[in-house]
This record gives sequence, C-alpha cells and structure tokens, in this order.
Amino acid sequence: MTTPDNDPQPWQVESSEYIHQLPWFTVRKDAVRMASGGYIPDYFLLEYPDWINVVAVTTAGQLVLIRQYRHGSADVRYELCAGVVDPGESALATAQRELLEETGFGGGHWEPLLTLSANPGTHTNRCYCFLATGVEPVQAQELEITEEITVHLVSRERVLDIIETGEMLQALHVAPLLKYCLQS
Repeated sequence: MTTPDNDPQPWQVESSEYIHQLPWFTVRKDAVRMASGGYIPDYFLLEYPDWINVVAVTTAGQLVLIRQYRHGSADVRYELCAGVVDPGESALATAQRELLEETGFGGGHWEPLLTLSANPGTHTNRCYCFLATGVEPVQAQELEITEEITVHLVSRERVLDIIETGEMLQALHVAPLLKYCLQS
C-alpha cells in the first residue's frame, strides 16, 4: 500500500500508565507528542483482546445469524456469531470454535473476509471477520452459562432487509455482511 509523502506520522509515546486493568475493561493513559509538535498529555485508550466474527453460509446458501439480548442497548437483535480470541489461539481457530459452540454449525471452507476496528482512535484491538461457506449443522449448541442465543437461517435478501430495517445494530457485523452481499 502506498501512501502520500505528506501523510501524518505516528505519534511518539512519552509516557503510559494504566488507569484500570480488568480482562473486559482496561484503560491506559498515554502522553503523546505529534510530529507537528502538538502534545496531548491525557490520551485514553481502551485495551481489549482481539475479536472475531463469522459470515457463515450453509450448503443451501442461507446465512447463519443469531439473536441475543445485549445489555448495552437493552434489546434483542440479529448478530453474527462472534467472540474473543483467547490467548494462544489463532483468530481462525477462535472463529471456527465460536461458530460451532454458538450455532452448532461447522465444516465448510474458511477464508478471511476483512479486518476492522471498533474505533481506531481509542481501541487497541482488531476484529477479524471470516467467511465460512458450505457450513452444515454438526452438533447441538454448546452455550456458556452467560449466553442465551437462538440460531436463524436467512436468505441474502432477508439479511439485506434486516440491515435496512435496523434489526441488526452491531456495526462490526453489518460491515462484513454488506461486503459479502456486494461480492455475491
């Protein structure tokens, strides 16, 4: 990838300190100096593990979506199968495991679809999106005690309707679905 000669340069971190450190909520404060001379003494970053999500398409051409309650938005919406990459596990292995556990679907052909950030200004992690084609039901769901998930097989047209009507709120799920729909 080529960039213009006048692109902004990375900032220099002059100091860093952790404000709060828990597995699901870690906040770091950096003091940074910009190449142009600007100085930001209190730049806050949220550190999360990497995430995955899966655009899964069955052998019959239906997309595998889930529905679950999300406390932040206080409602139930459609989503993709998604999860957190565990330490020492590859993003692909996480995606395959999460699809199997959350939906019972597995197998098929897997490939990277795209990589996203929830907010590159404040989040240090990446979301790795995968396309899994030709998946089939291979087992019952294996949900964690904190998960209440229903599985829904929908057509490409229905997915577009779900996105258009706002039945899917998660931007990191909408983006890979739209990319898939534009390509297919």
